[in-house]
Amino acid sequence: MRIRTRTTRRGTAALTAAVLVGLAGAQYADAAGTGDGPDRRHGGDRPGTSRTVLRHDVAAVRTAGGGKVKVLAEVRDGRTRVRARAGSGRPVPWNARFRAASTTKTFTSVVLLQLADEGKLSLDDTVEKWLPGTVAGNGNDGSRITVRDLLRQTSGLYDYVEDPELAGVLRDFDTHRYDATPAASYVAVAMRHRPLFTPRPGGTPRWAYSNTNYLLAGLIAEKAGGLPWREQVEHRVIAPLGLRGTRVTGANPFLPGPHTRVTLPIPGKDGKPLDVTEHSLQNGADSAVISTTRDLDTFFRALMTGKLLPRDRLAQMKETVERTDDPEDRAAWPEGGYGLGLRDNPLSCGGRYRHHEGDGFGSYTRTGVTEDGRRAVTVSITSNGGLPDQERLNTATRKLVDHALCGTDG
Repeated sequence: MRIRTRTTRRGTAALTAAVLVGLAGAQYADAAGTGDGPDRRHGGDRPGTSRTVLRHDVAAVRTAGGGKVKVLAEVRDGRTRVRARAGSGRPVPWNARFRAASTTKTFTSVVLLQLADEGKLSLDDTVEKWLPGTVAGNGNDGSRITVRDLLRQTSGLYDYVEDPELAGVLRDFDTHRYDATPAASYVAVAMRHRPLFTPRPGGTPRWAYSNTNYLLAGLIAEKAGGLPWREQVEHRVIAPLGLRGTRVTGANPFLPGPHTRVTLPIPGKDGKPLDVTEHSLQNGADSAVISTTRDLDTFFRALMTGKLLPRDRLAQMKETVERTDDPEDRAAWPEGGYGLGLRDNPLSCGGRYRHHEGDGFGSYTRTGVTEDGRRAVTVSITSNGGLPDQERLNTATRKLVDHALCGTDG
């Protein structure tokens, strides 16, 4: 889930920035804890990423985040794991849970592609077929938008998180932190607005990021799969992969298991920086996954090695379109295209990697996995009284991901 600001429009993170306009330590960095094996070289021609390089890159991410963030990163290469962390105060736990925010979209896309592979829906089905009358009014037309358009962000639908009234409500975070507004209600908010564009069958796809797309995808998954969206993620992805630190939230506002507190530079009712750790606002198919660095590495490696989708469906997921109508997204991610809930970016050592970011209320997730699924990296950044500039943060995290996936040694 992500929302527009001057430099990005990535869901709740951007909404937080809009809310905080006009408002306004020591560092530690550790290698992997006891029980982690030494750095090794994998069977290819690239050396393993050293703890020294990862420590340096994690510290750079913290600096890019303005210092008032905590950072945790984990690299997996075959059976080797390397970790590093940085921040002030109490260290973020190595196995910390965090809100993965829009990284959830990749989970949602996997569910829809599995349903398509089972013949329960087609990517060419229209939204109108599955959700009659839901996308209508103010120029919105669900008969011209397909499931594929939703997953690859080519529907042109208004992003519900940009609605001015919604932003106004969220300025009073303490009052609304336990709201668990259903997806259909947020879609109705989007329908109050005209679309940016309407897809043209056979035409060159136009692209603009909208969280509304994935709320609709989740609703379609429920119709086609016969179970609530979150249960399908649990049955189809989380349980088969043994992702023990991963959950899909509903109305429950709490982070299960070890985690770090998330605070933003706005006074709470007690006058201290607002603690946003507990809330129910991110509860839909665009943003509801809670996970760990280890689990997200496992998820993306499993995805790329065919454990979740057959080869032809994975190829569909990886087929990208040009991002044409969203300059703020291009500013945040200058290179690469967007597939079905999966981005791609070039590597300095050649080839490309796949990923999906997640930006929530003071929580930022960055991921990366090589095309062969051999190597993966996940970075979790949590606000510790600050609000990072996301373009600077993205630049630093892209460098970390590149070093991790190219096997930069030190």
